[in-house]
Amino acid sequence: MTFLRRLPVLMLLVLSVFVCIGCGEKDSDNTYEQDTLFVDKPDSLTYKSQRHYTLNYNFIVAEDTLFLRGVIPGTDSGIVLSDTIRISKGDRIVVVDIEEQIHSVSSDSIWVQVARDQDTFGWITESEMLSGTVPDNPISLFIAVFSDTHLYFSVVILLLISAAYLIRKIYRRKSHLVHLNDIPSFYPAMLALIVAMSAVLYSSIQLFTPQTWEHFYYNPTLNPFNVPLVLSVYIFSLWLMLVVALAAVDVVRHSLPFGEAILYLCGLCGVCAINYIVFSVSTLYYIGYPLLIFYVVFAVRMYLRNFRTIYICGHCGERMREKGRCQACGTLND
Repeated sequence: MTFLRRLPVLMLLVLSVFVCIGCGEKDSDNTYEQDTLFVDKPDSLTYKSQRHYTLNYNFIVAEDTLFLRGVIPGTDSGIVLSDTIRISKGDRIVVVDIEEQIHSVSSDSIWVQVARDQDTFGWITESEMLSGTVPDNPISLFIAVFSDTHLYFSVVILLLISAAYLIRKIYRRKSHLVHLNDIPSFYPAMLALIVAMSAVLYSSIQLFTPQTWEHFYYNPTLNPFNVPLVLSVYIFSLWLMLVVALAAVDVVRHSLPFGEAILYLCGLCGVCAINYIVFSVSTLYYIGYPLLIFYVVFAVRMYLRNFRTIYICGHCGERMREKGRCQACGTLND
């Protein structure tokens, strides 16, 4: 049973996952619909829509140290704590209260009361809190790590060097390589194209609708049916990338010997890494859009002209680009 026959079943399974996610997150706080959890505090919905977090939102301290104040400076609370409260990197905190100083002359007019536990709580400016914490969920943590400038450039340089070396080694051995010496299947090329398109879309969201991406950062979801259209397309492209990657691996392992298959998949990963880096960075300077059009035309044309097979040997079932003698068994096919 070939992968092509199993692909509809796999797509149905993925669709079922979408439905389950959608049903499971219907009442979740990670949603783009209005939350009715804090109806007793009118400002909660406003802060959720404008600042993407609200009461009971959880953060993880990312800085080495953050300092909490016992009271908001300039307010008459009746109790003044002389010492500040220190919380350290890795501590989990929760938003207890949000206050805005309307007549404050300071740029930090939003103050947030957070608590680490029942005995450790205090006030911190919103700018200090957001710059020194990350949302407490796996997707936001992944985005935060991936967005770190120093780590990003280190990974980019390492991936470019590794991918360039690997592709050069594969090409010199005249082994199979996507786009250049490909196998008779469009799945690997399709995966490389999806990665490039997703990278362009990712940078476009950050470039043109940064508020949408910021809201997704604080309220992430893997459900493409409960977000704005541009995020829906992006999340769907990630799921499609996963499905096509499984298809590519299945086709490669049936088309090549084990050693050649591993080498081919490593080369495919290198091409995808280069695509992600080149298209995500170039799109920020508007170069990625014409570059993507050129890349799509190049990839499709190379496959149709050099690697597409439309015939099958009548004796052994080997794929053939044209009629004639089969290279696998030598049978003449007219």
